[in-house]
Parts: sequence; structure tokens; C-alpha cells
Amino acid sequence: MNKETSWENSNQSYPGYFILLGMADRPRLEMLLFALVLTCYLMALLGNSTIIVVSRLDPSLHTPMYFFLSNLSLVDICFTTSLGPHILVNLWRKSKTISYSACVAQLYLSLSVGCTECVLLVVMAYDRYAAICHPLHYTTTMSYSRCITMAAASWISGFSHSLIHSVMVIRLPLCGPNQIDHFFCELPAILKLVCVDTSINEVLVLVGSALFLLVPVSLIMVSYGCIAAAVMKIRSSEGRKRAFNTCSSHLMVVWIFYGTSIFSYLLPRSSSFHDEVKLTSLFYAFVTTTLNPLIYTLRNKEVHKALQRLMKK
Repeated sequence: MNKETSWENSNQSYPGYFILLGMADRPRLEMLLFALVLTCYLMALLGNSTIIVVSRLDPSLHTPMYFFLSNLSLVDICFTTSLGPHILVNLWRKSKTISYSACVAQLYLSLSVGCTECVLLVVMAYDRYAAICHPLHYTTTMSYSRCITMAAASWISGFSHSLIHSVMVIRLPLCGPNQIDHFFCELPAILKLVCVDTSINEVLVLVGSALFLLVPVSLIMVSYGCIAAAVMKIRSSEGRKRAFNTCSSHLMVVWIFYGTSIFSYLLPRSSSFHDEVKLTSLFYAFVTTTLNPLIYTLRNKEVHKALQRLMKK
């Protein structure tokens, strides 16, 4: 029996849902993960919503830096919300199912906002480069219309890239057990259920990972290399400290987000590290989105003052 005939027979009985295995063989670990995911999800919603509201209401924060930071917070809210509620339900209950349509929607949304964040972090690095390396031309370089264009390009590129992968996955025939060995519907995990050759899809995943992970990291490192050279030319120690504080928060977010993403998507997947990959995916989906608002606000005096003014009002 050839592969095509096998698929035709399995297609008739293939259920319209998937089973997300997660850590079903370790119920105690699942309860710990439930508490961690719930805490991170609520903190991510609160922290990122606060940044958006404060940046919107306080006139002193109506700058390109906080405009992009608000976009990043919105991306993080969308990212955690596309995954969080269903993961929490599955971690709590014994029946860990997800419908086919919900799985495709989860794949598309999470991949869209994840790719959007990759591009947006590059845009934020360019903003810091323009502010520090070319301060006299900053207002014209980062005009309001250009900021809108750059933010829109980040969102459009992320959602367009995800659409390509999602459409290609929908067209593939599925067979075998309807079990996804993950916490959510992630592209590499779904491709394992396909009963035809997926070499084209795997090549596209590698190309997309390089475009949205390796290229952005390289551009960010180049921009911060230029920033470091410009900062060293600043004579006053106070000026160097201010410039360093402005950029260090963004660099911390970059290393946490890209480090976990590269580990999940680009490193070779072996059975011995499979659980680590799944837990890393949870980390970049929830812990990084929780840390982002904390990293950007804890060391930011402008946000502190804006919050104080809003609290007084």
C-alpha cells in the first residue's frame, strides 16, 4: 500500500481535533506550570496594559520610543492571549483536546505576533540608533508618519509570513495519531503529523527563522555597535550613563526573546532535549512577555513620573 492510499484510508477516520500532550505524564509538574503560566499571564496583561495606557495618556511620553514600546506591549498582549487561556484550560483538565480550526487559528495568531515582535525589536533598535548617533536629525528621521509606517510594516510582515505557513499547513494531509507533543499548536510539532513529504515546509521554516531571527539579531547588534562607539565619544559621565540606561533595557529584552526563540526553532531537535524545547517555548511565550514591561519600567524614570502624575489625577 503506497503513502497516498494510506492517507485516503486514514482521512476518513481522522478526528476533527488534536490532543495536546504537554506534560500529561507528569501531573505534578503540570500543576506547577499552571500556577506559573497563570501568574505570568495576569502580570503580562497588567504590565503591558499599563504601559499602553500611560504612554497614551501622558503627553511627555508621546515620543517615537514610547510609541514603539506601546506597539511591543500590544504584541505581547496578543501573543499571550492567543495561547494562554487554552493552555491554562488544558493544564487544569484531563481532556487536553483542541479542535482543528482552533489549532490553525492558534498557530496563525501566535506565529503572526511572534514574527511581528521580531521585526518590531529591530525598529526599536533603529530608533535608539537614530536618537544617539544622529540626535540633530532625530526629529526628521523619526517623524510621526515614518513611525506609523515602520510599525505598520512590522505588523504586516509578521501576519503575511504567518499566513504563508498556515495556508501551506492547511493543504497538507494528516494521518496517524492525532497527538501533538506540545503545549500548543506550534508549526514544527504539527508537521510531524503530516503523512507526505514535508521537506519544502521544513525549508520554509528554516528560511523564515533565519529572516525573522538571525537577520534581526544581526541588524540589532550592528546598530548597537554603532551606538556603543557613539556613547564612548560622549564626554560627560552623566550623558554616557543616560544613553546606556536607555539602551540596556532594550538589549535585555532582545537577548531574552531571541535567545529562547532561536533555541526553540533553529537548534537541532533531538528526543533527549524535547522536554526542554517545550518548556523553552512556554518561557518565551509567557515569561518574556511578563519581563518586558518590568525591564522597561523599573529603570525608567520617565515612566515612573508619568505613573505618579496619573495616580495623582
